[in-house]
Amino acid sequence: MPKSQTLEKVIVSDELSIDTFSLNTLSPFKNSTKSRKRVGRGNASGWGGECGRGHKGQKSRSGYSRRAGFEGGQNPLYKRIPKKRGFTNQFKKVYSVININRVNLSYFDEFIDLKTLSELNLVKKNVPVKFVGQLPDGFKIKRLETNAISHSLAKQLESSNTEVVIVN
Repeated sequence: MPKSQTLEKVIVSDELSIDTFSLNTLSPFKNSTKSRKRVGRGNASGWGGECGRGHKGQKSRSGYSRRAGFEGGQNPLYKRIPKKRGFTNQFKKVYSVININRVNLSYFDEFIDLKTLSELNLVKKNVPVKFVGQLPDGFKIKRLETNAISHSLAKQLESSNTEVVIVN
């Protein structure tokens, strides 16, 4: 046998040895490959007769290929939707935005919470709330409960020692 067809052992040291392979001696692992399905070789095989293509019709003929996006003559999806004009993100989170300047603070003593906001009909019940805006003069609230808050307002509240609780 030529040297390229044999599996040779290279001894690196007394304990370590490495097997070297040649491309012509490589083979797949046992049971890791299947033989291809041969159709049209008699009814006993289970794939004789129509060979899995069914009776008649365009799809049963040889050479059949369908255009990408073809829907059988129906106006295809790529023609039914608008051409450009962007899209609407259906997973977008919609907030009920409240400007902190426009809230009448006389309704609140120490804290603003989501339950009180919905009782005063400032927001709908199951809609998340986001506070935005600049802190008004004389802001004495010590705790603000919300679902989201603008970055600049969060900094202002932090500097005025107001605790911000983000509720999910």
